[in-house]
Amino acid sequence: MSVQDPPPPSPSPPPPSNAGETEDETWVWTQIKAEARRDAESEPALASYLYSTIASHSSLSRSLSFHLGNKLCSSTLLSTLLYDLFLNTFSSDSSLRSATVADLRAARIRDPACLSFSHCLLNYKGFLALQAHRVAHKLWIQNRKPISLALHSRVSDVFSVDIHPAARIGKGVLLDHATGVVIGETAVVGNNVSILHHVTLGGTGKVGGDRHPKIGDGVLIGAGATILGNVKIGEGVKIGAGSVVLIDVPPWTTAVGNPARLVGGKEQPKVHDDVPGESMDHTSFMSHWSDYVI
Repeated sequence: MSVQDPPPPSPSPPPPSNAGETEDETWVWTQIKAEARRDAESEPALASYLYSTIASHSSLSRSLSFHLGNKLCSSTLLSTLLYDLFLNTFSSDSSLRSATVADLRAARIRDPACLSFSHCLLNYKGFLALQAHRVAHKLWIQNRKPISLALHSRVSDVFSVDIHPAARIGKGVLLDHATGVVIGETAVVGNNVSILHHVTLGGTGKVGGDRHPKIGDGVLIGAGATILGNVKIGEGVKIGAGSVVLIDVPPWTTAVGNPARLVGGKEQPKVHDDVPGESMDHTSFMSHWSDYVI
């Protein structure tokens, strides 16, 4: 893991400044505004951008809604319409805002390339795609399916992340790099999960109904992994990069290869005690993977 400069000391969480905000949400927003001021001073060319996207807004929800509206708009799907849609949805559901804060924290803590909360908010397309999906999912369960599917299409076009609006995703989720991530309609992703680029949570193409993977809490899915069918990936599982998984994986184990095999064998698989989705350890299984010889 690369060396990362330590973040500046954080002030104590301030009391909520906007109606309905949690203390954690307000604290993160205070950090983001301070980071934007610092970056505007050090890079004046970005001052106008940082003002319009962050500093001019009174809350994280307003800033995020404005930014997503500008990112996802088109000549016929106006940014003002999208801003109102995002803001109304975030404002009416505190659980969405809580998930946004948890996702920001996940990127800041787990990704050594993430320089700040504002860096994630402005530049991480995995984070932005996930927040747009959260709104699309809320609209989907309200039976507002046409606008939900329109958002889904724009997210796929703009961010190269394809998450069906019916898919259920927990909080504290990191889509690292995110390009090529596909998550199907009946997929479920738990809390504190980390998913790398070009991961597919898909169906086998042979059945309808409930046909996509169920991913437990704390799971790490490596780059290019493919998980197909209504299979259960247990809590704390690690799926190695490039693996193809077609059957259930027991909790706290590691599956690697094509087709995927359990490290340590099916009868006595090696069990780990860390939370892979949080530790982001992609290679600890190598010493136990005897087939890997150069």
